[in-house]
Amino acid sequence: MTIIDNAVYVNGQRTADPVSLQQTYETLEARGGMAWIGLYRPTPAEMASVASEFGLHPLAVEDAIAAHQRPKIERYDDILFTVLRPARYLDEEEEVEFGELHIFTGKDFVVTIRHAEEVGVAQVRQRLEHQPELLALGPEAVLYGLLDQVVDDYAPVVAGLENDIDEIEDQLFTGGPHVSHRIYKLSREVIQFQRALHPLLGIIATLRNGFDTRGVDIELQRKLRDVEDHVAGLTARADGFRQLLQNALTVDGTLTANRLNEASAAQNEEVKKISSWAAIFFAPSFVAGVYGMNFTIIPELHWEYGYPYALALMAALAGGMYLIFKKKKWL
Repeated sequence: MTIIDNAVYVNGQRTADPVSLQQTYETLEARGGMAWIGLYRPTPAEMASVASEFGLHPLAVEDAIAAHQRPKIERYDDILFTVLRPARYLDEEEEVEFGELHIFTGKDFVVTIRHAEEVGVAQVRQRLEHQPELLALGPEAVLYGLLDQVVDDYAPVVAGLENDIDEIEDQLFTGGPHVSHRIYKLSREVIQFQRALHPLLGIIATLRNGFDTRGVDIELQRKLRDVEDHVAGLTARADGFRQLLQNALTVDGTLTANRLNEASAAQNEEVKKISSWAAIFFAPSFVAGVYGMNFTIIPELHWEYGYPYALALMAALAGGMYLIFKKKKWL
């Protein structure tokens, strides 16, 4: 279903629920007030109908159909075209899932176009309908409500990222497996989140610059400044996350190198011990091998003390080498 919700509001009260776009246009013309049309992945024909009725700029309409836009705000005469990137954090996958919300706001209409299953538009509509005095302020109030909802939904994302970074810091010093891959993956999520978050300050600044010329209600101005404060705080935390992950990657590299060096040093010690014992056993084997050769003329072969002499020589050589290796701390 392309049309998710469709209503006409007069003085902040929902007065009509048209079943088609054409009926919305006719109701708005007859009763006045403000139309709020909620669309989900509209067809080119539906966008052409809305564009023709409200005078939407072709470039903005093209962006709304194609989707995959960065967060931005553009003004076409008296019509604002805003793109927001709602997000939620999937803790099990350690991923940030992004939606995409396009908003057209004019003098007496709001058209919201979403390209994801859930971006919070229904919650905003419900909340504003329970605040008719705020909804009566017109399309600017709806734009504020949507922006506020997106920023509020960013808070759990920041909390999820922060929790996973804390886990990574613990994992670094316990030698957990695959920590480098986890750091890289989480860094990528933080960067994508920053791309959705950072443009919001520019969007709010653009809206603030039009406060006086557009005669925006003072209470709405205060609410938007409050959203701006929240965005600034979230931006600072997200930027800090990126620095923390870069530091974690550096620490992980250092710890990995230290572990390799320790393993190499331990391996060298084992090699020394094995080599030492091999040399110790080689000396008696050499003497025994010499006297074991099948030759008639060998010194001390027929000597009465030849056998004890050979044994003593083997023991002396083995003992001497043992003392040498022990002194060098190879054993």
